[in-house]
Formats: sequence, structure tokens, C-alpha cells
Amino acid sequence: MHAWPASEVPALPGKGRDLRIHDTATGGRVTLAPGPVARIYVCGITPYDATHMGHAATYNAFDLVQRVWLDTKRQVHYVQNVTDVDDPLLERAIRDGIDWVGLAERETALFREDMTALRMLPPQHYIGAVEAIPGIIPLVERLRDSGAAYELDGDIYFSVEADPHFGQVSHYSTELMRHLSAERGGDPDRPGKKNPLDPMLWMAAREGEPSWDGGSLGPGRPGWHIECVAIALDHLGMGFDVQGGGSDLIFPHHEMGASHAQTLTGEFPMAKAYVHAGMVALHGEKMSKSKGNLVFVSKLRRDGVDPAAIRLALLSHRYRDDWEWTDQVLETAVERLGRWRAAVSRPDGPSADALVEELREALSDDLDTPTALAAVDRWAALQTAEGGEDESAPGLVSRAVDALLGVAL
Repeated sequence: MHAWPASEVPALPGKGRDLRIHDTATGGRVTLAPGPVARIYVCGITPYDATHMGHAATYNAFDLVQRVWLDTKRQVHYVQNVTDVDDPLLERAIRDGIDWVGLAERETALFREDMTALRMLPPQHYIGAVEAIPGIIPLVERLRDSGAAYELDGDIYFSVEADPHFGQVSHYSTELMRHLSAERGGDPDRPGKKNPLDPMLWMAAREGEPSWDGGSLGPGRPGWHIECVAIALDHLGMGFDVQGGGSDLIFPHHEMGASHAQTLTGEFPMAKAYVHAGMVALHGEKMSKSKGNLVFVSKLRRDGVDPAAIRLALLSHRYRDDWEWTDQVLETAVERLGRWRAAVSRPDGPSADALVEELREALSDDLDTPTALAAVDRWAALQTAEGGEDESAPGLVSRAVDALLGVAL
């Protein structure tokens, strides 16, 4: 599966700072100081509907992580999956009377278009669950053969008790885990399971649903969590720098994925930091496909909204915060974009050297984008009020905003 084209990231003078970021697993900030190549895995979409603001906010957060790393002169190895076979996708295809493969391909293509328009840096490896199945099967077999998984009516379940570190990503109570498992695709009430929290690794073939030859597992398809584990281990290995996604993935997805990987390899932890973006709401409720309260990136683009303004709207909120999308959020972003573009269009201006360092400091401080935007606002206001004699300043501001914030002026 191919990703989307990369936009050029301008080089800036000097060197950026190491990223201090909130790690869900430890509950505090950690300083990420990868080697020459930083490794990041971000969980991708289930392509049964278009990209909404919640998606865009999540991928914007991890785009910023990459830009901070690139500014430190590191290379970035970024991997993202596409869950192109899953219950919600199959259910939507049946509802709409269309082929599930065609639905997945259509929405994945639209996602690529949205990511390109928003100047999100593409992954080096963009892997669909279907194409990962040959690598998933032997992992499930290893877990089963080691006693870390068991069969129930043809389905294969992972035993959470096989991982002594289970629970150390979310630190949630058993009661909350059980509630979230039921809410987010698990089956804690299924009779016969050793532990209600045990997640499915391999679903035996169901009538009318797609399935693949699972070798000794029998015909079927993979569970949700093992999909990402297989892809991450194959392309990044254990101990990669950041596991990223929305905060709704803390449990069960990232908790279970970590346990799968740690049990398979005997190594801990799967990732050095578990980083999660907040949820975006509309009319007081979290944006979600199931509720249908969505603001689509593609719809805004069709309505003539500049993608740079959409990105500024996302940047106006701290990545970890839950926030609400409103017309005012977008209007403020459009106005800000206009001010910034007017400021950098002049032939000279006040020195921008300090601004570049302010941006670097703000972003290295747990991706503090509101502070970064305020710094550019101050430079633009000074440019409008007083101007300056530095002919290089407008160009440097434009390059810095593009390189560090992903906004093309």
C-alpha cells in the first residue's frame, strides 16, 4: 500500500532541541533523545468514512513530533497502518450495499488526499492489515504454542495473564478496562474465556465474511491489536521511540498491543513513550463515526477553506487536550493565517532569529503549539506596527512556520 507524497521541509539555521513529551505509561514527561534515526508508529484509520477533525488532530500531533526530530538533524522512520478489514468496515459496506474492498480503497484514497492537503509528512511504510496477514499468522501461532494464547470455539485468544507487565500502559482499574473492552470492540462477557479482558488474536471464519488461510489456525482473519504489533515489530523492532494515537486507543489497543509484543519477544517495553492526542468534540460530544457528529476535512476543502487554516485551527489547541470544534475556531484560524501571510509578504521586517528559538522551545516543551502560535502572532504584530530592516526576516519566518508547524505561508 502506498502513502501520500511528501512536502519539502525547509532547513533552518542552527539545531532544534530534544523533545520533552508526556508519556501515558509513566504519567509524566520524558525526554526523547533517539539515536540518528528516530522510530515512531502511529495507528492509522479504519477506512469506512472520511477523515474528520479528530483524525486530523491526531495525525497533526505526530506530524509535529517528526518535525521536531527533523529539526534536531535526525532521520525519522515512521510507520502507520490501515485497518482495512474490521467489523465496522464490513458493517458499513453491508449497510451501503457496496463491496468492502472498494469502500476501504475509496476512503483510504480520500485520507491520502486530506493528509497531502494538510501537509502531513507521510510514513515510510504504510501497511494495510490485509497485506500484513502473512506476518500475523506466525505470531499468533507462536503465542498459542507457548501457552500465551488459547482456542475457544475456533477463535484464538491472547491470555493477558501471560504478560507480567499487562496494565502498565493505561494503569486503568480492572472495572474500567472491562467497561472499555465492551465499548471498544472486545467481548468481555463471552463465556469460556479465561479472563474477560482476553482479546482475540484470530477470528475463525464466519459465514458471509472475508477470511484467509491461517495455516494451523484455520481459515479466518486477525484481531485488531496483533495487526499493529506485527507491522511495528517487522518495520521498527522492539523499543522504538513513540507509539502514538488518540487517547481512545490507550485501552484496549495500546495496552493489548504492548502485551502481545512483550510476550512474543520477552523484552520490555514495546515503546519508550506512549503518546496520546486528545479528543475533538462537536456539540458537546466526542466526534466519532458511530455518532455521526463529524466535521470532515474533505468537506471543508470542498467549501473552499484553505488547508493551512484547518491546520492552524488544530494547532491552536494543545495536542493532549480535549477540545470542541466550532465555527469560531475556524474563523480565528482564517484570520490568523491572513495576518501571518500579510506580514511575511513585506520585503523586510524585524529580526526573526529569536522567533525561531521561541518556536523550538515551545514545541520541545510537550508540543506547546498555543505558545508557538502566540510567538508568531507577536512577530507579525511588530512587523505590522513597526516593520524592520532585516531583509531575510520574512523568508526565515515563512520557512520556520513551514518546517516546524507545517503551515505554508
